[in-house]
Amino acid sequence: MPAKCTFSIIIPVLHESEIINTLLDSLKQLERDESFEIIVVDGSPAQDTLRAIADNNVMKYACQQGRGRQMNEGAAHATGDILVFLHADTFLPPNALSLMKTTLENKRYVGGAFTLKIQSKISFLRAIAVYSTLRSQITRAPYGDQVIFLRKHYFDAIGGYADIPLMEDVELMRRIKKKQGQIIILPFSVITSDRRWHQEGPVYTLIRDNIIIFLYWCGMPAEKLARFYPWQKP
Repeated sequence: MPAKCTFSIIIPVLHESEIINTLLDSLKQLERDESFEIIVVDGSPAQDTLRAIADNNVMKYACQQGRGRQMNEGAAHATGDILVFLHADTFLPPNALSLMKTTLENKRYVGGAFTLKIQSKISFLRAIAVYSTLRSQITRAPYGDQVIFLRKHYFDAIGGYADIPLMEDVELMRRIKKKQGQIIILPFSVITSDRRWHQEGPVYTLIRDNIIIFLYWCGMPAEKLARFYPWQKP
Protein backbone atom coordinates (compact mmCIF):
# COMPACT_ATOMS: atom_id res chain seq x y z
CA MET A 1 0.00 0.00 0.00
CA PRO A 2 1.42 3.43 -0.91
CA ALA A 3 2.36 5.84 1.87
CA LYS A 4 -0.33 8.32 2.82
CA CYS A 5 0.22 11.90 1.64
CA THR A 6 -1.45 15.29 2.02
CA PHE A 7 -2.49 15.91 -1.58
CA SER A 8 -3.68 13.71 -4.42
CA ILE A 9 -3.56 15.58 -7.74
CA ILE A 10 -5.94 13.80 -10.11
CA ILE A 11 -5.66 14.49 -13.83
CA PRO A 12 -8.34 13.06 -16.20
CA VAL A 13 -6.97 12.87 -19.76
CA LEU A 14 -8.04 12.00 -23.29
CA HIS A 15 -5.43 12.15 -26.07
CA GLU A 16 -3.13 14.54 -24.18
CA SER A 17 0.20 12.89 -25.06
CA GLU A 18 1.58 16.12 -26.53
CA ILE A 19 1.16 18.18 -23.37
CA ILE A 20 1.04 15.78 -20.43
CA ASN A 21 4.77 15.84 -19.64
CA THR A 22 4.81 19.64 -19.69
CA LEU A 23 2.09 19.65 -17.06
CA LEU A 24 3.79 16.98 -14.96
CA ASP A 25 7.08 18.89 -15.09
CA SER A 26 5.28 22.00 -13.83
CA LEU A 27 3.95 20.07 -10.84
CA LYS A 28 7.50 19.11 -9.87
CA GLN A 29 8.28 22.82 -9.55
CA LEU A 30 5.55 23.51 -6.99
CA GLU A 31 6.64 24.92 -3.67
CA ARG A 32 5.94 22.23 -1.13
CA ASP A 33 6.16 21.53 2.55
CA GLU A 34 3.62 18.73 2.21
CA SER A 35 3.76 15.48 0.27
CA PHE A 36 1.67 14.87 -2.82
CA GLU A 37 0.98 12.17 -5.37
CA ILE A 38 -0.01 12.53 -9.02
CA ILE A 39 -2.70 10.30 -10.49
CA VAL A 40 -3.40 10.34 -14.24
CA VAL A 41 -6.53 8.57 -15.48
CA ASP A 42 -6.81 7.95 -19.22
CA GLY A 43 -10.23 7.67 -20.86
CA SER A 44 -8.92 6.33 -24.16
CA PRO A 45 -8.77 2.58 -24.88
CA ALA A 46 -5.46 3.27 -26.64
CA GLN A 47 -4.03 4.72 -23.39
CA ASP A 48 -1.83 6.95 -25.54
CA THR A 49 -1.43 9.59 -22.82
CA LEU A 50 -0.34 7.05 -20.22
CA ARG A 51 2.24 5.61 -22.61
CA ALA A 52 3.67 9.10 -23.17
CA ILE A 53 4.32 9.79 -19.46
CA ALA A 54 8.04 9.90 -18.72
CA ASP A 55 7.86 10.05 -14.91
CA ASN A 56 7.66 6.56 -13.40
CA ASN A 57 6.47 7.99 -10.09
CA VAL A 58 3.14 9.03 -11.58
CA MET A 59 0.26 6.70 -10.75
CA LYS A 60 -1.41 5.65 -14.00
CA TYR A 61 -4.90 4.21 -14.46
CA ALA A 62 -7.37 3.76 -17.29
CA CYS A 63 -11.14 3.53 -17.40
CA GLN A 64 -14.01 4.28 -19.76
CA GLN A 65 -14.18 7.80 -21.16
CA GLY A 66 -16.00 10.38 -19.07
CA ARG A 67 -14.36 13.10 -16.99
CA GLY A 68 -16.49 12.45 -13.91
CA ARG A 69 -15.92 8.70 -14.19
CA GLN A 70 -12.17 9.20 -14.64
CA MET A 71 -11.90 11.55 -11.66
CA ASN A 72 -13.81 9.07 -9.49
CA GLU A 73 -11.39 6.36 -10.58
CA GLY A 74 -8.48 8.53 -9.55
CA ALA A 75 -10.10 9.38 -6.22
CA ALA A 76 -10.64 5.67 -5.52
CA HIS A 77 -6.86 5.14 -5.63
CA ALA A 78 -5.94 8.38 -3.83
CA THR A 79 -4.24 8.35 -0.44
CA GLY A 80 -4.21 12.12 0.07
CA ASP A 81 -6.36 13.99 2.55
CA ILE A 82 -7.07 16.63 -0.09
CA LEU A 83 -8.14 15.82 -3.65
CA VAL A 84 -7.11 18.26 -6.38
CA PHE A 85 -8.86 17.82 -9.73
CA LEU A 86 -6.64 19.27 -12.43
CA HIS A 87 -7.27 19.55 -16.18
CA ALA A 88 -4.35 18.63 -18.44
CA ASP A 89 -4.14 22.13 -19.95
CA THR A 90 -4.26 24.05 -16.67
CA PHE A 91 -1.30 25.15 -14.54
CA LEU A 92 -1.27 25.78 -10.80
CA PRO A 93 0.46 28.77 -9.16
CA PRO A 94 3.80 27.84 -7.51
CA ASN A 95 2.38 28.13 -3.99
CA ALA A 96 -0.86 26.27 -4.74
CA LEU A 97 -0.30 23.51 -2.20
CA SER A 98 0.24 25.86 0.73
CA LEU A 99 -2.74 27.95 -0.37
CA MET A 100 -5.03 24.92 -0.37
CA LYS A 101 -3.70 23.55 2.91
CA THR A 102 -4.05 26.90 4.68
CA THR A 103 -7.57 27.32 3.29
CA LEU A 104 -8.75 23.93 4.53
CA GLU A 105 -7.33 24.52 7.99
CA ASN A 106 -10.52 26.54 8.32
CA LYS A 107 -13.03 23.76 9.08
CA ARG A 108 -15.97 25.74 7.70
CA TYR A 109 -14.80 25.01 4.15
CA VAL A 110 -15.21 21.61 2.52
CA GLY A 111 -13.17 22.71 -0.47
CA GLY A 112 -12.56 25.43 -2.98
CA ALA A 113 -11.21 26.49 -6.34
CA PHE A 114 -8.99 29.14 -7.87
CA THR A 115 -9.53 32.29 -9.87
CA LEU A 116 -9.45 31.55 -13.61
CA LYS A 117 -6.99 33.12 -16.03
CA ILE A 118 -6.97 32.18 -19.72
CA GLN A 119 -3.57 32.28 -21.38
CA SER A 120 -4.37 34.32 -24.47
CA LYS A 121 -3.51 37.52 -26.29
CA ILE A 122 -7.21 37.99 -27.13
CA SER A 123 -8.82 40.47 -24.74
CA PHE A 124 -12.24 38.85 -25.24
CA LEU A 125 -10.97 35.59 -23.76
CA ARG A 126 -9.34 37.37 -20.85
CA ALA A 127 -12.68 39.06 -20.21
CA ILE A 128 -14.40 35.66 -20.21
CA ALA A 129 -12.04 34.54 -17.45
CA VAL A 130 -12.96 37.61 -15.38
CA TYR A 131 -16.66 36.89 -15.95
CA SER A 132 -16.22 33.23 -14.93
CA THR A 133 -14.47 34.22 -11.73
CA LEU A 134 -17.12 36.78 -10.79
CA ARG A 135 -19.88 34.26 -11.49
CA SER A 136 -18.23 31.60 -9.32
CA GLN A 137 -17.58 34.09 -6.50
CA ILE A 138 -21.27 34.97 -6.44
CA THR A 139 -22.67 31.45 -6.88
CA ARG A 140 -19.87 29.57 -5.04
CA ALA A 141 -20.12 27.04 -7.87
CA PRO A 142 -16.77 26.93 -9.71
CA TYR A 143 -16.18 25.01 -12.94
CA GLY A 144 -13.60 22.28 -13.34
CA ASP A 145 -11.09 24.49 -15.15
CA GLN A 146 -10.75 26.53 -11.94
CA VAL A 147 -9.15 23.46 -10.30
CA ILE A 148 -11.62 22.20 -7.73
CA PHE A 149 -10.13 20.83 -4.51
CA LEU A 150 -12.01 19.00 -1.76
CA ARG A 151 -11.40 17.14 1.46
CA LYS A 152 -11.29 13.47 0.50
CA HIS A 153 -13.54 12.30 3.33
CA TYR A 154 -16.16 14.85 2.24
CA PHE A 155 -15.86 13.89 -1.44
CA ASP A 156 -16.34 10.22 -0.54
CA ALA A 157 -19.25 11.00 1.80
CA ILE A 158 -21.26 12.80 -0.89
CA GLY A 159 -20.62 10.08 -3.47
CA GLY A 160 -18.05 11.75 -5.70
CA TYR A 161 -18.82 12.96 -9.20
CA ALA A 162 -21.98 11.85 -10.96
CA ASP A 163 -21.41 9.48 -13.88
CA ILE A 164 -22.79 11.83 -16.53
CA PRO A 165 -21.26 12.83 -19.91
CA LEU A 166 -20.81 16.52 -18.98
CA MET A 167 -21.78 19.06 -16.31
CA GLU A 168 -20.20 16.82 -13.68
CA ASP A 169 -18.64 19.87 -12.01
CA VAL A 170 -21.92 21.81 -11.99
CA GLU A 171 -23.81 18.80 -10.64
CA LEU A 172 -21.27 18.28 -7.87
CA MET A 173 -21.43 21.91 -6.78
CA ARG A 174 -25.22 21.79 -6.80
CA ARG A 175 -25.12 18.80 -4.44
CA ILE A 176 -22.59 20.50 -2.17
CA LYS A 177 -24.75 23.62 -1.95
CA LYS A 178 -27.84 21.50 -1.23
CA LYS A 179 -25.97 19.92 1.68
CA GLN A 180 -24.90 23.42 2.80
CA GLY A 181 -21.22 22.75 2.23
CA GLN A 182 -19.06 25.88 2.02
CA ILE A 183 -16.80 26.42 -1.01
CA ILE A 184 -14.27 29.26 -1.29
CA ILE A 185 -12.89 30.85 -4.47
CA LEU A 186 -9.27 31.77 -3.83
CA PRO A 187 -8.00 35.13 -5.18
CA PHE A 188 -5.06 33.40 -6.85
CA SER A 189 -5.06 32.40 -10.50
CA VAL A 190 -4.65 29.12 -12.29
CA ILE A 191 -3.71 29.51 -15.93
CA THR A 192 -5.60 27.51 -18.53
CA SER A 193 -4.96 27.19 -22.25
CA ASP A 194 -7.13 29.00 -24.79
CA ARG A 195 -7.09 26.01 -27.15
CA ARG A 196 -10.69 25.00 -26.47
CA TRP A 197 -11.92 28.46 -27.38
CA HIS A 198 -10.15 28.38 -30.71
CA GLN A 199 -11.53 25.00 -31.81
CA GLU A 200 -14.94 26.43 -32.70
CA GLY A 201 -14.44 30.14 -32.14
CA PRO A 202 -14.61 32.15 -28.89
CA VAL A 203 -18.06 33.72 -29.43
CA TYR A 204 -19.74 30.50 -30.51
CA THR A 205 -18.13 28.54 -27.67
CA LEU A 206 -19.20 31.12 -25.07
CA ILE A 207 -22.81 31.19 -26.30
CA ARG A 208 -23.02 27.40 -26.67
CA ASP A 209 -21.57 26.71 -23.22
CA ASN A 210 -23.84 29.20 -21.47
CA ILE A 211 -26.93 27.81 -23.21
CA ILE A 212 -25.94 24.27 -22.16
CA ILE A 213 -25.40 25.37 -18.56
CA PHE A 214 -28.73 27.25 -18.53
CA LEU A 215 -30.62 24.24 -19.90
CA TYR A 216 -28.95 21.95 -17.40
CA TRP A 217 -29.98 24.19 -14.50
CA CYS A 218 -33.51 24.18 -15.98
CA GLY A 219 -33.58 20.41 -15.71
CA MET A 220 -32.52 19.07 -19.11
CA PRO A 221 -30.53 15.82 -18.62
CA ALA A 222 -26.80 15.94 -19.31
CA GLU A 223 -27.19 12.96 -21.64
CA LYS A 224 -29.35 15.05 -24.00
CA LEU A 225 -27.11 18.09 -23.78
CA ALA A 226 -24.03 16.03 -24.66
CA ARG A 227 -25.09 15.89 -28.32
CA PHE A 228 -24.28 19.62 -28.62
CA TYR A 229 -20.76 19.23 -27.26
CA PRO A 230 -17.77 18.44 -29.54
CA TRP A 231 -16.48 15.32 -27.85
CA GLN A 232 -13.08 14.00 -28.76
CA LYS A 233 -13.37 10.43 -29.95
CA PRO A 234 -10.94 7.71 -28.92
